[in-house]
Amino acid sequence: MKLENIQSQMRKGILEYCIMAIISKEEIYASDIISNLKEAKLLIVEGTLYPLLTRLKNAGFLTYNWKESVQGPPRKYYTITEEGKKFLAELDKTWGDLSFSVKQLTSL
Repeated sequence: MKLENIQSQMRKGILEYCIMAIISKEEIYASDIISNLKEAKLLIVEGTLYPLLTRLKNAGFLTYNWKESVQGPPRKYYTITEEGKKFLAELDKTWGDLSFSVKQLTSL
């Protein structure tokens, strides 16, 4: 069993939560989401991000609008919906519960 595989699976498990948290703070462009994740040491590529954003949008948790860019074609900016805020609140609770349980078990 390789440690890198386990680490990758752990990161993938919290990626949607982190993406929702980032978008909940402000309207944001996809490459800025990637920058935020990389700054937090959660490495992600566009090929992983865009399917997640599409899935979250299709679930009604995100919406987007197009804005003109001075650096090229129009850009898609994402915002969280009211339904997304409720979903994020549930993810916050789940993360808190899970984090507490893991800390309790690993500090024995």
